[in-house]
Amino acid sequence: MRANAFTALRPLAAVFGLALILAGASAAVGQGTASQTPREWNPETRPVPVGAKMKFKGVVVRRDADTFVIRDRSRADYQVLMTDDTSNKTHGGFFRGGKRYAVTDILTGLIIEVEGRGDVQGQLVADKIRFSESDMRAAITTETRVGPVEANQQRMAGQMDELYAVAEEARREVTRVDERVSALDDYDVQESVAVNFRVNSAVLSPEARRQLDGLAAKAAGARGYVIEVAGHTDATGSVSRNFQLSRERADAVVQYLAVTHRIPMRRFITPMGYGKTEAISDNTTAAGRAQNRRVEVKLLLNRGMARPAPAATATRNP
Repeated sequence: MRANAFTALRPLAAVFGLALILAGASAAVGQGTASQTPREWNPETRPVPVGAKMKFKGVVVRRDADTFVIRDRSRADYQVLMTDDTSNKTHGGFFRGGKRYAVTDILTGLIIEVEGRGDVQGQLVADKIRFSESDMRAAITTETRVGPVEANQQRMAGQMDELYAVAEEARREVTRVDERVSALDDYDVQESVAVNFRVNSAVLSPEARRQLDGLAAKAAGARGYVIEVAGHTDATGSVSRNFQLSRERADAVVQYLAVTHRIPMRRFITPMGYGKTEAISDNTTAAGRAQNRRVEVKLLLNRGMARPAPAATATRNP
């Protein structure tokens, strides 16, 4: 009877035990999920399936605050998350206990074995990390030598960026100067007047003087200017006489501006007499001939001198 009773209860015990196992697993999964802080998975690493228990051996290729990336022999990269429960120590030792290290001692270049399970972010949550003492010493040596070199490279990169910026500013400065120098041969007409003369005369009339006074006033406040003077006649008289008369009229204008308004002679382009060759009106009428008996005076401003000077570049502290 007692054997039959145990036989009958055996299925019930199995079901009850299975229920306890499932309940414990659900509680453990719930606690693990609640304790993990969601974080972004690194798309450059290979994801670990959720809940999958995996073990890798490889070299640490990148180290962050509480994670690192391990590269295995197949050159696959995995992101590993370290927690306060992660066992981090060397192989062997007294009674195979090994020497314990803090998780902060995991260095780039260290060859390790890591064992754990995948989380929902595709990381391997490390349960155990193991490495040899000699590999740790090699990693420390590498860190000691390479760390300052990397820091120096970053510093040099910053200096190079600054030098590139200075060179670019200097290039723009040279371009602006070149543009100003190129513009020194270019002039714009700032003011233009045409003063008229009586028949066969090179004497300035009162009206002509007033016109020239206005132009001289504009020149007094200008920089980098020159004055162009061109004399003309109507079609009456001989060709040689008209060329001579047109030059005398141009000289009369230059003399008035230089003597009366103290305009330096270097400001004048060589006066030119064109005779009757550049008529602007009909020489067959008295009104047309009166318009042709003229001297055209132009105040020209240099484009390069008129442009603002390039701003001085601030001196950088060494």
